[in-house]
Amino acid sequence: MPTKRPLIRFREIVENGHAILNYTKGMDFPAYQRNQLVKDASERCLSRLSETAVKIGSLGEELLPDHNWRGIRNFGNILRHDYPDLLDAAVWAIIRDYLPPLLADLETFLSRYPADQETL
Repeated sequence: MPTKRPLIRFREIVENGHAILNYTKGMDFPAYQRNQLVKDASERCLSRLSETAVKIGSLGEELLPDHNWRGIRNFGNILRHDYPDLLDAAVWAIIRDYLPPLLADLETFLSRYPADQETL
């Protein structure tokens, strides 16, 4: 069952996404790989982001169809099952390629609603 408070959930995605971008600011991939604290924090935020996308359900696809919501929801499984050979590269690709446009689109979408509004 989709969340009854979708705007709060979308804001949670933005919050976690910005945290990741702040943690990794100024880093390249080798620096990311060497910093276990940043890797752990980024993975935790991605886990929360994925779980929030699960709570949003199909509403993500309906409102922002240009993003891979199924992949976002499923990424939590990748994190939980810890595929060490793939994980660093996958997380870095998300941080570099997918997270910035998702956050930009979510912020544009959310700008139409007051900060305290919870439902559409």
